[in-house]
Amino acid sequence: MRLNDWQQAIEAYLLGADAAPTAALQASLIGSPSLSVTQGLAIYHHAYRARLLGVMREDFPAVRYWLGDEDFAALVQAYLAANPSQHFSLRWLGERFAGFIAQHYAAEAAAPLVELANLEWAFTLAFDAPAGEPLSLAQMAELAPTEWPALRVQWLPCVQSLPLHYNSVALWQAAKSEAEFPLSERLVKPSLCLVWRQQQVCHYRSLGSDEASALQGMCDVGWSFAELCEQLAGQGEQAPLLAVGWLKQWLSDGLLQRCT
Repeated sequence: MRLNDWQQAIEAYLLGADAAPTAALQASLIGSPSLSVTQGLAIYHHAYRARLLGVMREDFPAVRYWLGDEDFAALVQAYLAANPSQHFSLRWLGERFAGFIAQHYAAEAAAPLVELANLEWAFTLAFDAPAGEPLSLAQMAELAPTEWPALRVQWLPCVQSLPLHYNSVALWQAAKSEAEFPLSERLVKPSLCLVWRQQQVCHYRSLGSDEASALQGMCDVGWSFAELCEQLAGQGEQAPLLAVGWLKQWLSDGLLQRCT
């Protein structure tokens, strides 16, 4: 057997569901008195799946905490059967997990679990995203008064914005602290949760509806600072101060970069 053929046979064996090797692959290897070829290959076959399960456990601890080890392992096994690892880096292994959950369970039961999986995946995306060019408070202090009205900002690449309809943050917090897991509940009002990276540490924060609308208006719609103040006109003379206060908070959190 040529080296390339042998490598492909090993790959097919590791990726296949059957732990029993083909006759050709078994004949290409030599066992030892203490470990047969079949036993040695089975170790690698199991270790590969154990490694994938370990990655998913690390990326989705709250989903595992909710389902329990046995049901989580079964879900991951079904997920990997439908979505084999295609990337050289295991960092992308869970990219389609939330979408798979949505298809795997009945819609009503899946919705809160899908949202929790999306929240956990947001932390992975935030941690690995490019740095961008954060707009700082010091840079804002150097702006001339005439530059403020036309100021436009956008999200830093690391910022993940998730609309939440369930108490997913509370579920994630309980799993992280290994506390008693609360019941999944639908929120009275949907909220916006931001997940981002600052100083190599991931942060998260839920926003009130007014602040969320203002921030999304600037970053998603493209409002200038002057347009933000116009949207807040109902606040009267406090509108500019409110806008400045929010902007200061967003910059302190490290959420924004200036539009070029």
